Formats: sequence, structure tokens, C-alpha cells
Amino acid sequence: MSKIIDFPSKSPISTEYRKILRNQHIDEKGPGTVVRDFETFLDFIGPKGTEITPKTGFLTMKSLVEINKSLSHPLRVAFKRPMQKSFPHIGGLYLLVRTSGMAYPEGSATKRRLVLNDSAYKSWGTLNPAERYFTLLESWLLRGSPEILRENIGYNNMATWSKFFSKIPERGLKIEGNRKEEDIIRYIPGLYTIALLEMFGLISVLHGKPEEQKGWNIRGLKRTPFGNALLELLEEPLRQSYGSGISGNGIAEPPVEETFGKLRPLIRPYFPKWQKCLEIPRQEFRDGIYIFNVCLGPKVWRRIAIPGTMTLEHLSSETLDAFDFDHDHLYTFTFANHFGINTEVTHPYIDDNSPCADEFLIGNLPIPPRGEMTYLYDFGDNWEFLMRLEKINPPDPKIKKPVVLESFGKAPEQYQYWDEEN
Repeated sequence: MSKIIDFPSKSPISTEYRKILRNQHIDEKGPGTVVRDFETFLDFIGPKGTEITPKTGFLTMKSLVEINKSLSHPLRVAFKRPMQKSFPHIGGLYLLVRTSGMAYPEGSATKRRLVLNDSAYKSWGTLNPAERYFTLLESWLLRGSPEILRENIGYNNMATWSKFFSKIPERGLKIEGNRKEEDIIRYIPGLYTIALLEMFGLISVLHGKPEEQKGWNIRGLKRTPFGNALLELLEEPLRQSYGSGISGNGIAEPPVEETFGKLRPLIRPYFPKWQKCLEIPRQEFRDGIYIFNVCLGPKVWRRIAIPGTMTLEHLSSETLDAFDFDHDHLYTFTFANHFGINTEVTHPYIDDNSPCADEFLIGNLPIPPRGEMTYLYDFGDNWEFLMRLEKINPPDPKIKKPVVLESFGKAPEQYQYWDEEN
């Protein structure tokens, strides 16, 4: 469920920074390299998609090497078997391509690809450089959850940007030779965040020579005048907006927006070329018979068919019956939306502002065929079921309720009682 945020149209900003913003021209050459590097990334994905690892959904080692060579400033790393995390700029671009809705993963448990969203890609082709730049900036600031990269950083993107800038002195921050600072920036703000700040032209990075078995060697960092000005323009409005979504652990969560252009009232007075916004197709209800392969471990599974007009509560009930479990505990469904951000749908008795399973129709699930979600049942014993959507068949009037099509393996005992001696 999205949090709809209305940003103000004005923000207090100094005369000096207003001048910097008005004098900043945006084209393929800058500020930063993000627009042309993002284009390079899209070209690499191409109409056929590109292979990704089945487990993480990240780019393969072969793809990483090829993309890195094509970027504006290829990164030299000294790893024998680099991962996506070894290339923070590629990680940042991967984050943008997911949070912009421009691409999504599809495939089976053993073979997956990252493919372009055709409708969004066509819309992207109609945008000018300024519109593309701010589309990507919004994608990062409003939807760039670290969980997409399997990072666990306890700050939202604006707080990370602001906090990090505050510690960089005007003369710049020396990293080389400062082991403590080298370790800190890997976690706060994280190397992929530094890469994004560099690609957006908000900081400049002094690159060092690669060292054996070490990643990106950063010698120093410096804020750009454009970065200072843009931060002053956006910081307070975004801080107020983030502040309206405080999570249970006290961390401000970003407003998850379904459309683009929320920052346009703030930015357009300085960049009037921002006329159009990226258009992505909204999730539409898909009728049909959904075939799920529900696994409880590698050797126990059930194939369940359920009409798209039924709810996740019906799927929960059928799953528990299929595995001979009782219905006495709470549960949560978790799946990635089309921006790659995890969404939870919970038991009707859970009051945490999440969508409720008895109201969420199967046909409104954003996962594609061969996509998957998890079903966590009983928060004490934590039974975790993996649900893979095998396919969506046409509506069938003969199937009016969930039905188990096939069973394999003996279900485990839901409750295991042990003697005191054991």
C-alpha cells in the first residue's frame, strides 16, 4: 500500500544556491554521468534481457565485467571472482533500473533474466536529459530501498546524503591512509551510495589504484557546488515527508510513490525543461487460475490452483490444509512489487497498516509467472513456505475455489514435543 505524499512547491534556499541551480545545464554530459551510464545499462539489458543469478537476482560475473568496461569511468578492482557488490556503480545502476520500474527479474528457480519493461522503456525514450536525470533522482530518493541490494543501512536516502555531506569539509575528505574512515564509508553511507552521489554529480571522487583482493580504492571525496545547492533545496521537504513514515525501529521510511513527478514543483522553477515524467503501467487486476508450487523445504511441496478473484487468506487456508497444519496462528505474505521493494500482506488480526490478506485479491499480486513470494506462518515456530507462481491459466468456471493439484513428500509434524531427556 503506497504512502501518497504531497511535497511543497517552495523551499527556502540561499541566493548563492539559487544561482548555482539556475546556471546548471543538464544534458548527456552532466552533471555527473548518471544519464549516459543508465543508458549504457539499458542497452546492455537489451530486448532479450540479461542473465542474472537465480539466488540473488544480481548480475553474473561475466555481465559485470562487460558492463564495467562500457561505463564512463570503468572501475578497476583486484578481485579474482568479483560480485555485483564489488562494482558499486553497477550496484547503483541496478538499484535505479529496479526502482524506476524500467526492468524486472523473471524466470525459474534455476534460470533467471533481468528484462526491460517495454511500456516504461518507450516512455523513457520520449524524455529529454533533464527529465531523465530527475526521474532517476526520484527513483533513488523515493524508492531506493537498501533491501533491493541486500544492504542493511539504517538510514533513508535523504538522511544518508545529508549526514554524509555534513562530515565532508569544504576542502574535501581524505580517505587514503585513514583505515577507520575507509571502514566507515563501506557501511555509512555505503559504497553504492557514494557511487550514486558521484554519478549524479553531487560529489567528486579521487580514485586510487586497485589493491589485491580489495575493492574500490577511494583516495578522497569532495562536495560539488551543485550537490550543496540541490541538497539545500530538497533536504527539508524530504525530511518532513520521510518523517511522516517512521517505522517501528524509529527509522524514517521513504514515501513509496507509484507515479513520478512528486519533486517537480520544487525543482522545475530552476529546471523548466522538466515537463514530462516517466510513465509506467499500473498494476492491473489479472483474472485467471493461478497455479502455485508451494514448497516447505526442498523435498516437500504442493501444487495449488486458485482463482484470481479469491484472496490471499483463501490461499493461506488452502496451504495449511494441504500440509495438515492448524489455523491457530498469524501469518505474513511477502513479495517484491514492480519497483523491487518488499511488500507485506498480513493476517487480518495484525494491525500494522499493511494490506490485509482477506482484502488482497490473488489477481492483484504484482509477481510475474515464475516469480515467487514467501508465506511465513506462526511467528513462534516460523514455518516459511516458498510459493512459486508457475503460470496463470485462463479463467475456468469449474474451478471456483482453491484446489490441490499435486502433492509430493510427507509434511512435517507441525508441533514436535520432546521428552525431558531429549
